[in-house]
Amino acid sequence: MIIAIDGTTSSGKGTLAKRLAAHYGLPHLDTGLLYRAVAASAINKGIDFKDERECALLAVHVDLSEFDERELRAARVGAAASVVASLGAVRRALFELQRKFAQQKGGAVLDGRDIGTVIAPDADVKLWVDAAVEERARRRYLELAGMSEAVTPQSVREQLKERDTRDAARKDAPMKPADDAIWMDTTLTNPDQTLARALEIIEERRGASKPVAKKTAKKAAAKKPQG
Repeated sequence: MIIAIDGTTSSGKGTLAKRLAAHYGLPHLDTGLLYRAVAASAINKGIDFKDERECALLAVHVDLSEFDERELRAARVGAAASVVASLGAVRRALFELQRKFAQQKGGAVLDGRDIGTVIAPDADVKLWVDAAVEERARRRYLELAGMSEAVTPQSVREQLKERDTRDAARKDAPMKPADDAIWMDTTLTNPDQTLARALEIIEERRGASKPVAKKTAKKAAAKKPQG
């Protein structure tokens, strides 16, 4: 079973993806971390993260095990990752890695911005997770403040709006929900409530995909009118 979760920054899609993966015993990939790792590499090596060729070369050899996730969650890296993710060559370089992860035996859970539309358009379940920008900014601010980042609620809100615009407008794999994705608004729900709703959706989809059992000839004959 492949579960594709797309959505906006700080909407709760990452937390949901991790919890769904744990519930179903499936491997999980936060694809956003791949772009953050490329951005972090560019920053560390002094490479302009708008340089498509150089960033694509970094993407070919990206290895998440070489990074501390806390570093990748930093505001500076996140801002750079949004630019890196808009580069077509970088997206192409990371496509096969993500596609292979999704296609592994038994399935997987992936979250990002183009999973249901580009990476796994054949996913069994597609979710689009979003929340009001004010609530997303609040969550992101608390996360960054907890990491001792020098940010303000207003600056975080503006960064989120800027990133939303860039991600939705990029030429290659723009951020948008798949036509058959189920929308989930997490503005007023906590992680437990979000998980519960997602499980309902997934189980409904799994049930609907099961073939209807055919009646046996004996049962069919029993219902045949007697003449």
